[in-house]
Amino acid sequence: MATMRERMTAYIEGLQSDIVAALEAVDPSAPAFTRRPWDRAQGGRGVACTFTAPNHPTSVLEKAGVNISMIHGMLPPAAIKQMATEHASLASRADSTGSLPFFAAGLSIVLHPRNPSVPTVHANYRYFEITEAVEGARAQEIVGWWFGGITDLTPNYFFEEDVAHFHRTLKAACDAHGPQLYPAFKANCDNHFWIAHRGERRGVGGIRFDDLCDEPHTLLTDPHARRPYTSDEIFAFVRACADAFLPSYIPILERRRDAPTDERKRRWQLLRRGRYVEFNLVYDRGTKFGLATPGVQAENVLMSLPETARWEYMSELGTEEGSEEAKMLEVLKNPPREWL
Repeated sequence: MATMRERMTAYIEGLQSDIVAALEAVDPSAPAFTRRPWDRAQGGRGVACTFTAPNHPTSVLEKAGVNISMIHGMLPPAAIKQMATEHASLASRADSTGSLPFFAAGLSIVLHPRNPSVPTVHANYRYFEITEAVEGARAQEIVGWWFGGITDLTPNYFFEEDVAHFHRTLKAACDAHGPQLYPAFKANCDNHFWIAHRGERRGVGGIRFDDLCDEPHTLLTDPHARRPYTSDEIFAFVRACADAFLPSYIPILERRRDAPTDERKRRWQLLRRGRYVEFNLVYDRGTKFGLATPGVQAENVLMSLPETARWEYMSELGTEEGSEEAKMLEVLKNPPREWL
């Protein structure tokens, strides 16, 4: 029987191909995604599928990345100690002075569309395991494992029907695996994307979870509610969420791709992208982890950033009462809403 690392690898390889094919089908006149395999000297490999079209100003997407990575190596004692705070299975190794082997596999998606009425979307689904050698055994023993995931939407202009569709699709994927998953993971996503120095959220959220394994989880507080516990059950849940990416987003993209635009809307889009950059570089844990991982190419970590962004000193956009920009900013500055 295939191991979980083999199953996760096969799954994200297939999903990467499916998502890229779907995006290319949306805009067949645009250049194809560039596919670039890479190897990590310290162990592992990946495939970066990226899109940019500076000489094709009518393309639906302006910049995009659908990347996968499967890496392995040695986890230093400081990292083991930090992870032990979230995983009881690692508690006995928290004060170890030795390193442990790790494996991590993940799929990362960021789409920055050209039309300001089409929201940016981001997703990341991953599997992590830690092993150690067992005396007399040929294979390593898994001493810790977990899954994590996120899908979130960042609009420039507020269309409530788009946000409701996005959340409805994610909720359906979650609800099939337990009633407390969507409410807990939605709230976690809302809280995560807070830009403290701006007093606003990056977008309208989605779902976010981490450290999901066969141990109690801090976000899932009802011990009697059904939830995925085993690795097979959690893997099925992760697949359901990741498989929901295209149906949650493509209908929005198709609905707004040809919306009228002008210089003001483009300017606002670039200002909102500036906020996106601020969050990713100041707060995002995945960006910091990626840049600190030996042998990982910075270009693959920073592919989430837009190709163009803008900062204006004390911009008036978003401050004019009743404007479409002000309506969007009101959503982002006020407490998170229930969209369904």
